[in-house]
Amino acid sequence: MAKAYWVATYRSVRDPDALAAYAALGGPALTAAGGRILARGMPAQLYEGGLQQRTVVIEFDSVDQARAAHDSPAYQAALAALGGGADRDIRIIEGV
Repeated sequence: MAKAYWVATYRSVRDPDALAAYAALGGPALTAAGGRILARGMPAQLYEGGLQQRTVVIEFDSVDQARAAHDSPAYQAALAALGGGADRDIRIIEGV
């Protein structure tokens, strides 16, 4: 079974306090669900029209595990804490 990668990019942050509340709940919820945070932060280098956006990459053992992490009550509580505090794009990609 192929690994899965959760890739989140932040287009904008409207409420830094809501983002901090989300981070306090979200990271632990995702790691408790089997996720391993591989990278997070601003790009070190941009190429080919890349955007200066905070990016987070989390590895899971499978797409199903990543989906279950997203749908878990603990992560849903983190999303409720975030509310409309950030405009993000989250994708779950199957590894090769």
